[in-house]
Amino acid sequence: MTTKDFREKAAALDGLLGVGQCFDMTARDLTIGGRAARLWVVNGYAQEDILERVIAGWQSLPPLDELSDPEQFCRRYVSACDAQPVTDRHDAIMGVFAGKTLVVIDGFTGGLLLDVKHFPTRSVEEPDTSRVLRGSHDGFVENLMQNAALLRRRIRDPHLRLERIQLPERSATDVALCYMEGEADEELLRELREKLAHLQAGSIAMSQESIVEAIAPRQFWNPFPTVRYTERPDVATACIMEGDVVMLVDNSPAALLLPTTLLRFNEEINDYYFPPLIGTYLQVIRTLVLLLTMFITPLWYLLVKNPDTLHESLHFLLVQDEYYVPLIIQLLLVELIIDVLKIASLNTPDVLSNSFSMLGALILGDFAVQARWLVPEVLVYMAFVAVANYAQHSYEMGYATKLCRMALLVLIWLWDWWGFAAGVVLTLVLIATTKPLVGKGYLYPLIPFDRRKLLRLLYRRPINRHNS
Repeated sequence: MTTKDFREKAAALDGLLGVGQCFDMTARDLTIGGRAARLWVVNGYAQEDILERVIAGWQSLPPLDELSDPEQFCRRYVSACDAQPVTDRHDAIMGVFAGKTLVVIDGFTGGLLLDVKHFPTRSVEEPDTSRVLRGSHDGFVENLMQNAALLRRRIRDPHLRLERIQLPERSATDVALCYMEGEADEELLRELREKLAHLQAGSIAMSQESIVEAIAPRQFWNPFPTVRYTERPDVATACIMEGDVVMLVDNSPAALLLPTTLLRFNEEINDYYFPPLIGTYLQVIRTLVLLLTMFITPLWYLLVKNPDTLHESLHFLLVQDEYYVPLIIQLLLVELIIDVLKIASLNTPDVLSNSFSMLGALILGDFAVQARWLVPEVLVYMAFVAVANYAQHSYEMGYATKLCRMALLVLIWLWDWWGFAAGVVLTLVLIATTKPLVGKGYLYPLIPFDRRKLLRLLYRRPINRHNS
C-alpha cells in the first residue's frame, strides 16, 4: 500500500467514524517503525495508562521493512493481551464503537484492534429487588464483561460456555448465552441462536425487553410473562447448573432465564438460603398468596352482590355502612389508584417520600370513607391485595394476576356466578395458550408431564448431586 493509498484509507475511516464531527472520537497520527500509522479510539473508553505504554514501545521499534502482515506485527510487537488483526472495514468500525482501539499502519493489509477499553460503570452492589437475609449481596451491572466475570467466579467448570452473539441491528448490541455444555438442551440453544440471528429490530433501545419483544411470539392480548429476569449472579448460577440458559445483554443488569414456565415463577432466592422445610413452607405460602390475590376480591364481591342469597354464617362479609358508589366502581377505582400511587412513588424524590406517603394515606383512608366514596371493607380487601402483590417477585406476573382479577370483577358484575366461571375458564385458557420464547411449553413439567422436575418445583429439596 502506497502512502497515497494509506491516506485515502485513513480519510475514509475518519469519515465513517465521525472524526471532526463527534467530539468523543479521537484520531492520532503516529510513526511506527519508520512507517506512517493512524490510531482511532473513543475518548473515555480506553485505559490511557495501558495505551500509553503500548504506543511508547512502538516509538522505539526498528524499521519494519520485512513486515507486511498485521498478524506477524501483533505477535512480535503488541503487548496488550487482547489484540487481533482485522481486515474487514465494517468489523474495524464496529470494534471502535464497541470501545476497542484501531491502529492502521502504512504497508499493512488491514489493521489491528486492541481491546484496552474500560467502560464507565457503577459498582457491583445488591439489586433493590430480590434482597436476601443471607447469601451474597452482589448484583449484575450494565457491563457485559463484569457480569460474565461474576458468573465465572462462581462456576469454575470447564464445561461452562459463555457464547457471545452480536445482534444484527443498528446498535449491534452484544448478547451472551451462558450455559453448561452437555447439560443445556441443544435444541433450545439452536432455536435461540436462530431467533437472535434473524432478529428484526432497528435498535435495542430497551435492552432485554426490546429483544424479548422482537423474538417472542405475537400475543399482545395475553398478560402472562414469557420470560423471567434476575439481577442476582447466584440465581443465574443456579439456573445454569440446573441446565437452563442465561442470556446476558450488554448495557443491562437484568439477565434472562430460559426456558420460562409458569411454575418457575413460584421460586424465590430466599427459599434456598433457608433449610429445606422452611423453604418449602415459604413456597406454599407464596402459592396461596398468589391464589388469594387473584380471587379474594372477586369472590367477596360475588358473595355480597346478592346479600339475600347469602348464608347466615357469611353475613359478616356484608357491607355495614351506607354507600352511594356501586361496589364494582369502588373496587376498580382502588385498583387504579394503587397503580397511580406506584407510578407516582417511582417519580417522587427521596426528600418528598414522607409527604407522599402521608398524602396517599389520606386519599385512601379516612377522607375517602367519610366522603362515602369507599367503604372500609373495600379498603381492607384491596390493602391485602396490594401488600400480597409484593410477595410475588416478578412484577410482570403481578400485573398479569391484576388484569385477570379486574376481568373477573367485570364478568361477575355482568353475569354473577356464570361470569365467575367464565373468568376462571378465560384465565386457564390464557395460561394454556401462552407461548414462551423457547422451551417445551409454558405448563411444563405438567404438560408434558415430568414427575421428577415437577416435584422439584413443588417443594424445596435438600441439595444433592442431581439438584443444585
